[in-house]
Amino acid sequence: MLETIEVTREKRFAANTAGRDVAVGDIHGHFSRLQAALDGIRFDPSADRLFSVGDLVDRGPECEDVIKWLNKPWFHPVRGNHDDYVVRFDTCDIGNWMQNGGVWFVGLPLTEQQNYQVMFQDLPIAIEVETAGGVVGIVHADCVFDTWAQMKHELEAPESNKRLRLTQNTCMWSRSRYEQQDCRPVPDVRAVVVGHTPIKRPAVLGNVHHIDTGGWMKDGSGHFTLLDLATLQPLNPA
Repeated sequence: MLETIEVTREKRFAANTAGRDVAVGDIHGHFSRLQAALDGIRFDPSADRLFSVGDLVDRGPECEDVIKWLNKPWFHPVRGNHDDYVVRFDTCDIGNWMQNGGVWFVGLPLTEQQNYQVMFQDLPIAIEVETAGGVVGIVHADCVFDTWAQMKHELEAPESNKRLRLTQNTCMWSRSRYEQQDCRPVPDVRAVVVGHTPIKRPAVLGNVHHIDTGGWMKDGSGHFTLLDLATLQPLNPA
């Protein structure tokens, strides 16, 4: 019997028949920049949905605005490795986190820290979105399994807590596909959309779309890629 708190580690969304489904790369506490990018594509909150590859916080100046965004009914993120730091704030390597942008969190009252922990614990590790062309999967870093279905099984029915943690870590941390320029597709989904690895322009390896184009970068040299899940093309090419 697993002793973990039961959360939904994978969520599925039916096709959006009212508007557009859009995915965005890592945000890292730059919600004003994100809103400006959405305004640029005339994002309609009454019909459109925004799916985030995670890393909502750390590094940027507006990390605490994440609560407002998590309360928006059209905003649907997966959990990134930086979001997972929040989930594990009382057990993680605090020094490593602080070096990577977590300073905003340490000065908060304990009750606020615990509130963030609960909210971030509810973020799924993976999302599926139905489109006219087939299912699009979203994870923060990569699907390192032979199939999407195998990854889902490992998330939903792990044989142990250790195995679950390993699976979650690979979903949130792996850069092997991009580093090895591995073009093998994930065969049982139309596409997989990921972030985590900052790059200058979107890249497609097999059917895996890498869209962290550094909209959060301090010097402003990057931009937020907004990927139309219907066409799998950026709505705001650089």
